[in-house]
Amino acid sequence: MIDVLTQDLGRTSVPLFTLKLKQKQHDPQQAQKQQVKDITYDIAPRLIALTVTDNRGFEADTLTLTLDDADGKIQMPQRGNEVSVAIGRLGELLTNMGTFTIDQVTHRGTPDQVVVTGRSVDFRGNMNSPKEWSWHDTTLGEVVKDIAWRNSLSASVAPALANIKIAHIDQSNESDIGFLTRLATRNGAEIAVKSGTLIFLVPGMCVRGGKVVPSVTITRSDGDSHEFTLADRAAYSGVVAHWQDTRTPKAQTKQVKLTRKTATTSNEKQEATDYTAGSKDNIYTLPTTYSSKDEAMRAAEAQWQDIQRNAAKFTLTLAQGRTDISAESPVYVSGFKDAINNTPWVIKKVTHGIDSNGFISKLELEVRVDGVKYEVQE
Repeated sequence: MIDVLTQDLGRTSVPLFTLKLKQKQHDPQQAQKQQVKDITYDIAPRLIALTVTDNRGFEADTLTLTLDDADGKIQMPQRGNEVSVAIGRLGELLTNMGTFTIDQVTHRGTPDQVVVTGRSVDFRGNMNSPKEWSWHDTTLGEVVKDIAWRNSLSASVAPALANIKIAHIDQSNESDIGFLTRLATRNGAEIAVKSGTLIFLVPGMCVRGGKVVPSVTITRSDGDSHEFTLADRAAYSGVVAHWQDTRTPKAQTKQVKLTRKTATTSNEKQEATDYTAGSKDNIYTLPTTYSSKDEAMRAAEAQWQDIQRNAAKFTLTLAQGRTDISAESPVYVSGFKDAINNTPWVIKKVTHGIDSNGFISKLELEVRVDGVKYEVQE
């Protein structure tokens, strides 16, 4: 039997990808000596499809290799091994897409194929284990750094989130993944783990790992297909959050209200943005009563941003793959309907795929939140 991730299967012409394998070592002494092996030309003769998915939130980036096992000689690869991948087009420098830990192997037929799936985060480990922990008089940034440290990760927290005050919070029989997700939801954030870094970001702000993501321009002629969807059921025009004011002699429940800011100018971009707005009186009320005005405000802002991001959805398939496009890339489009062209977009998810037909990129876009303004009422 042949282990397709470790054995030589022959040579082919220069591919559109490179793969490097780092085998898992159970012996600590051997682990220090392990070497990275280039397996590109071992894989190429059997490759049916290679896909790399770049996600923005706390969904691991994934690598999927679909391999031909018609002769039955592939030995199922070992889970826990790490595979690094770079992709691109012939004649160009390949782009590093990251390192993935193999955590799923599937054999299917007929025709017989082996499907190897790797993820950018090993969720089989410590991050999934329930924990007990408490924080007092700290900041959101410090909490994220603590969790990153105990999972052997570095931390990158958006400046808008890092200094949020936390008087007290408990992690009670809760995994780090679950606790971080709760923190993110409460503060209008999303989490990602990329290249050994725990990233706490404000979605749609076009910043990744503390760096501004360059914008990209896409014309309709670049695309192979597209789909634009507007869902009226999600088109709220405002958000209300209640909070308990305990500073008064008799505790009172107060509210903050965020509504779409009235336009002061009339132009094509404003008309396109208004097209994605909800009806004037369609206000979403948060069910929770918060302990302070600041908490209520953060919750209202988070819900408002989520509503704006999901007001419309836009998907594109590019006939010629582009590795310069990644999650959180701000996008400008042209050649479509005005409501599409004049809406500020940001990439939520990118799937790059290589198969016998070439290299394509599938994009999922959402409305960029900095393109829609709101005003606050109390």
